[in-house]
Parts: sequence; C-alpha cells; structure tokens
Amino acid sequence: MAVFPKSIIAAAAAFLISLFPSAPVNHGDTKPHESEHGPEIHIEDVARFYKVYDAAGGRPTAEQLQRDYIDPGSAGLHELAKLRNVTGSAIAEALNKRPEVYSEAKRCMAVLPRVRERLQEAFQRLAQIYPEAKFPPVTIAVGRSKPVGVGSPVTGVQIGLEALCAIKYFDSDVEDRFVHVIVHEYAHVQQARALVDDPHPTVLEGSLIEGAAEFTAELISGGVSGPGLKARAKSHEKEIESAFVADEGKTDLSQWLYNGTLDKQGDLGYWVGYRITKAYYQHAADKRQAFREILQMNDPKAFLAKSGWYPGIRLD
Repeated sequence: MAVFPKSIIAAAAAFLISLFPSAPVNHGDTKPHESEHGPEIHIEDVARFYKVYDAAGGRPTAEQLQRDYIDPGSAGLHELAKLRNVTGSAIAEALNKRPEVYSEAKRCMAVLPRVRERLQEAFQRLAQIYPEAKFPPVTIAVGRSKPVGVGSPVTGVQIGLEALCAIKYFDSDVEDRFVHVIVHEYAHVQQARALVDDPHPTVLEGSLIEGAAEFTAELISGGVSGPGLKARAKSHEKEIESAFVADEGKTDLSQWLYNGTLDKQGDLGYWVGYRITKAYYQHAADKRQAFREILQMNDPKAFLAKSGWYPGIRLD
C-alpha cells in the first residue's frame, strides 16, 4: 500500500475542511436525503475527526469525541451512529485497544478528493445503464473500527474510513479500494429492501445479495470489493461451489458470509454469489434488462435456476 508523507496528509485535511466549511447538519432528522441528480458524497466528517484527534495528541476522550466530532456531524454520520452504535465511548474504547488503526488511517485521507471524483463518474454510469437508480448520499466518516461499510435502500451508504483503510487483503491501491467498496455498498441501495434487510437470510440469499453488489461494482467501477477471493478460489472452484450447494438453504452463514476480520479474509459467499450473478448476465440476450433483474431480484431460488450456473462453471 502507498504511504503518504505528512505534508500531503496535512494538505488533504486542509482541503477537506475548506471544501466543506459549513456542511449542513440535521440534528433533528438523521435520515439521509436523496438527491435526484446523483448522490451527495460527504467526506467532511473525516477532517473534523482528525482535527479533534490531533488536538488531543491522538488520545481524545469519549466526551471530546461525542461533543466535537459526533454531535456536530453530518446526517450520514448520525445514521451510522444509530445503526452501528458509533458513540464517543465506543470510538475511545476502540482507539485505546488499537491506536495504530486510527494513526495509520490518516494516510487514507489523501485519496478522498480523488475517490469522490471517481465515484461521481461511476454513479453517472449507473444512471445510464439503470435509469431507475436511487441516489441517497454517501458518507465517509470515522467509526469504532467496524463496520467497513453499510448500504441500505433506506439509509444510503456509510463507510468507516479507519476500518476500510486497515483491511490488508483488499486492493493494495487505497484509492481503488475505496471506490470499489463504496460502489459495492451503493449497489445495496438499489436492491429490493425486503431482501437486503432480511434479518435471517439463507446462504443463497445472502450470497446473491453480496454477489450482485460485487458484480455491480465491477460493471460500473472496474473492480470488486474483494479481489483476493478469486485468487483464493483459483483451481478450487468446483470443490468450493459444490460445498456451497450443500449449504445454500441454511440460515447459518458463518462458513460463507461476514466471517472476515481486519486481518483475515472470509466471505467466500461473496465470490460464489458473484459467479452466479455473472453467469446470469452472460447468459442473457438483453444485458440492460439482465442488469435490471439482478438489482431487482427478489426470488433467489428462481434467479439461481435461471442463471445457468453450476459448480465449477467457466465464465468469461
């Protein structure tokens, strides 16, 4: 991964602060508001966090974080706080346990302006090939070292800068990493709410939700959020996917989804779901209609049956 000099980091922080000198704050209603002309992409929370962090010598208290970072934060930060228990106390606890996560994450600030530009280009592409697309805001903020990202048709997308910056097995190019992961999460915004928000998905359902998001990321931004999965599965496709078929109806996701850590990649279900989705797209005569059906999928079993996928299938 690239390491940026302190001068560049400082310049990036100054740029972010100047770019959003008076960002709107919605204290009464934390639900992000949708734009009709492409999403607003908020990165001002990051600069405010590191202003508090630096002023405290890298050891801000829970009270300082709550008062000076979270409370005056963007609507997207407030949504992340509500969804994932991001409080001043939770951040302070995470910072005390792994201070290096927050000190090292400062280097990722330097790429945010360029990430913002590339995301705008990717979302324009999404609007072109999927006119029904919804465009609620994207917020990049600092959290409690998890989650990496949250995407929902209801709440938009929130990304934890420090968590995403710390992942060692995603793209080594930090700029690419942020773009592909955020576009993956933004695909969830477009998907059927009942599917995305199902509290007890099957392995098949969860894998298709994530696999469709991976395919969308590749289609409109040029890469997936977890590129290492392909290399990990190489020459073992049939073996992995046969095991997947045996588990596809289970609601225990622990062998396939959401089982990675900051240091170890999991989530083989993302890769299998991506392969099923890609098979569906490649077998379709009308690609635009196929992409619409991928995002609007609400019957995973029917989608699988129509995809033409089978364990070990060779795809272009």
